[in-house]
Amino acid sequence: MVQRLTVIGTGYLGATHAACMAELGFEVLGLDVLPDRIERLAAGDLPFYEPGLPEVLRRNLENGRLRFTTSYKEIAEFGEVHFLCVGTPQKPNEYAADVSFVDSAITSLAPLLTRGCLVVGKSTVPVGTASRVSELLRRLAPSPEVELAWNPEFLREGYAVQDTLRPDRLVVGVESERAERIMREVYARQLAEGVPLVVSDFPTAELVKVSANAFLATKISFINAMAEVCEATGADVTKLSQALSYDDRIGGKFLGPGLGFGGGCLPKDIRAFMARAGELGVDQALSFLREVDAINIRRRIRMVDLARHLLGGSFRGRKVCVLGAAFKPNSDDVRDSPALDVAAEIRRQGGDVTVYDPQALDNARKAQPDLGFGESALDAATDAEVVLLLTEWKEFRELDPEVLGARVRERNIVDGRNTLDPERWRTANWTYKALGRP
Repeated sequence: MVQRLTVIGTGYLGATHAACMAELGFEVLGLDVLPDRIERLAAGDLPFYEPGLPEVLRRNLENGRLRFTTSYKEIAEFGEVHFLCVGTPQKPNEYAADVSFVDSAITSLAPLLTRGCLVVGKSTVPVGTASRVSELLRRLAPSPEVELAWNPEFLREGYAVQDTLRPDRLVVGVESERAERIMREVYARQLAEGVPLVVSDFPTAELVKVSANAFLATKISFINAMAEVCEATGADVTKLSQALSYDDRIGGKFLGPGLGFGGGCLPKDIRAFMARAGELGVDQALSFLREVDAINIRRRIRMVDLARHLLGGSFRGRKVCVLGAAFKPNSDDVRDSPALDVAAEIRRQGGDVTVYDPQALDNARKAQPDLGFGESALDAATDAEVVLLLTEWKEFRELDPEVLGARVRERNIVDGRNTLDPERWRTANWTYKALGRP
């Protein structure tokens, strides 16, 4: 039975996977080329916010099942299964994914693999990458018993521990019965609990993650396209979404109208998917994703327009409070954040912008140092002439309109996530606006 696992890359995916696999009882050794990151993790300090993960990390450091290193030699000697969890960011000025970190990890690890083992890719990659990596492994590894499997991740930020320990499905792309057997051993506990397993070839496994993200992005952009129609007709997109959600063929998940999606997965993944389709000569098959992306960006522009309209047509010299910087609640991730994008655009148009977020302020300061930042929602709202709710944190949803109203100069609010009760705020003499609502 497999006992010892390694995790190469200890960013969000890798750190989560390493800690959770140790929680399942494996001995786990995590690797990163960034010494500072390894030192922090070894000390039980997560470099990002994820509910529940600090406790899992520290518990398994203390019981000795989890360690970290910067040595490829050490992990090659230690591991029976090596999980590849490095990043695949969008290339600068291109849609395509940058897989150089994948290649670098394989070329560093493979020459050290002198005994049989399984390398398992979890990174989101363009279809065709696994076959190329498999060939690279066979060419560089001294042992002929080194194989590759592809096991895409489906983590939701804010729910990553749950999604690792009890995923809604497992997908493994393999080329041999041996590789399948090893993967079944690794996930024996989840399989015993009834988690569905899909065993496939490499291309199918690679396509599952990007296909899922493309579908979810399309669903979000669909309801936001309907919001555009609602704004033109006086209809209410929240009622429209509610009515659609009762159709079990459609469902209500990811049908919440608002500011749209962001983060480190959906935007880059649909763009990389389009780029890869073009390389394969099937770009027309995914041409709809260009409009999905465009709708998503238009929501940000529309939010800026709504706020500017409330201020009489100009932000210049006007105080603006932005509640939210993370791309979603229960996260400190500001990558491609709609909230931070809107705040920065208002600042560019002359607004005096103050941002508050419960977890993402440090990352927001690094990303947009020209913005102002508050220490609380009330602090950020002091003397504001318009308030924008752009990330639906629980504390923002529960704000008292009278308490907030006592801090602002003018009671104007734009609900970018359609999460507040309009009547409650209007009763408190706020001018309430939201995307897709009359």
